[in-house]
Amino acid sequence: MSLEFAPDAVSRRFARTRTAGIVGWGAALPDTIVSNDAVGAGAGVTPQWIVKRTGISERRHLADGERLDALCAQAGREALTQAGLEAAELDAVLVATSTADDVFPQCAPLVAGLLGAPRAMAWDVALACTGFVAGLAQGAALIESGRAQHVLLIGGDALSRNIDPTDRGPAALFGDGAGAAVLSRGGGARVGATVLGSDGASGHHLTAARADGIVRMDGIDVFNHALARMAECSREVLAREGLDVADLALVVPHQANGRITSALAERLGLRPEQVVDDIHDRGNTSAGTIPLALHRARAEGRLPARGPVLLTAFGAGFAWGATVLHFT
Repeated sequence: MSLEFAPDAVSRRFARTRTAGIVGWGAALPDTIVSNDAVGAGAGVTPQWIVKRTGISERRHLADGERLDALCAQAGREALTQAGLEAAELDAVLVATSTADDVFPQCAPLVAGLLGAPRAMAWDVALACTGFVAGLAQGAALIESGRAQHVLLIGGDALSRNIDPTDRGPAALFGDGAGAAVLSRGGGARVGATVLGSDGASGHHLTAARADGIVRMDGIDVFNHALARMAECSREVLAREGLDVADLALVVPHQANGRITSALAERLGLRPEQVVDDIHDRGNTSAGTIPLALHRARAEGRLPARGPVLLTAFGAGFAWGATVLHFT
């Protein structure tokens, strides 16, 4: 099934007067760098094997005793500084994560507390790798409906704590990190239509059971589903926006695997310069990949002054989604 967030004729007139856009970006990574040599030694593979199959050379892991909520707050502070806002001005703090430090409280209220946002509503968006895209739809909806003026959205995960180091697939792929975006009414990078979908019948291909929390995945099935669904929802959201692939200034896919990114670019007919591939030194940080990639793209001057940027993601659930940011 799929869920579409796109304005009808009435809401289009409303949206012209109350839109949500991104006005600040932030990023935070742990200090601990984990090389392919270290991963390969535990998983019984060579560093070259990891690079060939994932495109990853290194990733970051939280050290023992370090917390994800602190990492998310660090990313949030940078985004707030860029936006020129104080945390006390926030109406909502949303954290897209599936790896909160505790069963409860959720990560978002703790992050709001660390930032000093006493009046912000706060909740986690627990949709694995698709969480940031879903969070954009939620945050934008709060602003468009008039229920919020400023929303801080953070995508962050610490899947290193959920990995069997002898399982070469997850051990090679996953890293820790957090990226953030401040959404404000009338912000310059406007959130456009969003398409979200899910297929719970296929959820058994990528799981982390409560009993032990260890990530287990059927790599080939995840690869095939991810490629098909991200291409499908990307085309769907572009059709909703009246855009063609050639119109896109940039495409920022969830950094699941370097091979998936390359295959997606080929399937959509994207030019190499249109695609952000950010996985080589960060790994798959789940809900953190898209905001981290956007933050780096901004630092490198790749975000357009004007034009559409496509975001698309796929993750456990299965769940997937795509949206367009309109830079003006």
